[in-house]
Amino acid sequence: MKRGHSSHRGRGQELLYDADIPTPTHAERARTLVAGAKTATLCTLFEGNGTPYGSFVTFALHNGHPVFLVSELAEHTKNLRLDSRASLLVAESGASDPLANGRVTLLGKCVAVSEEDQESVRENFLAAHPNASYYVDFKDFSFFRLAVDQIRYIGGYGRMSWVESPDWVTAEADPIAPVAGHILEHMNNDHASALLSYCKAFSKAGDVGEARMTSIDRYGFEMSAKTDKGPRPIRVAFDESISSAKQARVQLVELAKRARLEVGDAE
Repeated sequence: MKRGHSSHRGRGQELLYDADIPTPTHAERARTLVAGAKTATLCTLFEGNGTPYGSFVTFALHNGHPVFLVSELAEHTKNLRLDSRASLLVAESGASDPLANGRVTLLGKCVAVSEEDQESVRENFLAAHPNASYYVDFKDFSFFRLAVDQIRYIGGYGRMSWVESPDWVTAEADPIAPVAGHILEHMNNDHASALLSYCKAFSKAGDVGEARMTSIDRYGFEMSAKTDKGPRPIRVAFDESISSAKQARVQLVELAKRARLEVGDAE
């Protein structure tokens, strides 16, 4: 099973869970983040003096590489016609601390899509951006593709790395990502006691007063536990990889039963 590193540990803090339990790799985390986004910042080199120039763009993924439908009137298109070097910054939003959000920077050369790839790129892009069908056939619009050869992943404080290009291409977006928000809301609102049981049974955090589920993926889930030493991260692994909300529910219920037996909670 694929493994990654959460890198949650602070200075002098003992990790409260087994660091070797299954965890998404940084390639998987990065691919999931990018696959869930439709807009980003495209950085090109300004035709006048080579200064980095940032543009807000829409994009889709085609075999792991971002594709764009661009106008010849756009500055970034003019820049790319002269120098194909570019990068795409894809960032999460929503957290109260912006720097705690995940972000991915993809670097490579961005050039016009070849004739043989036009149809598949068009299909991918319109699936992500159906409104583009109104102008996709305009003569001054064309598809460009960023051939990714370097990937920088930052998953918030203390979780970052350069992802190898082959790992990026072969990684798959997490199938739970589209429903993760609903699962977190349900668990935090309706099953607070189960979260406490998970912490007490499957970690070294015996003094937990409160816990909230902060993320869930195909391999398991993570919680923030309030201890007498402050909030601490805890990860719990599923018995097997999941790919649907139904499978997540089955695993969470089974783990809750085992946890309550372990801590003597008959609820």
